[in-house]
Amino acid sequence: MLQRGEQLYQARCASCHGANLEGQANWRERGVDGRLPAPPHDESGHTWHHPDDVLIRITKEGVAKAAGLPDYVSNMPAFGDSLSDADIVAVLSWIKSRWSQDIQGHHDGINRQANQPSQP
Repeated sequence: MLQRGEQLYQARCASCHGANLEGQANWRERGVDGRLPAPPHDESGHTWHHPDDVLIRITKEGVAKAAGLPDYVSNMPAFGDSLSDADIVAVLSWIKSRWSQDIQGHHDGINRQANQPSQP
């Protein structure tokens, strides 16, 4: 799965997010087009701050739909028509495999918290 994830990442994601997950320069600042550059997926970015279900929805549906912000514009396309769910999970698994054990542990905790049933 990790090999497939790396292949897909390099083919579909690296042109914007960087071959080494580094993202685009000044990724926190909107460009002249009003859009944010592609963020890094390494530990310096915020990818690991989101649970898996959010990351999958962003990748599959695009940022605007996943975030419930219909007017939000992004250069990132929705990949739901071109990548299977298994492909998306493989890419995200490869990205996460590049994080330190500490960051992986934090992300596991975020997933556990996100998967807890809501309290009334």
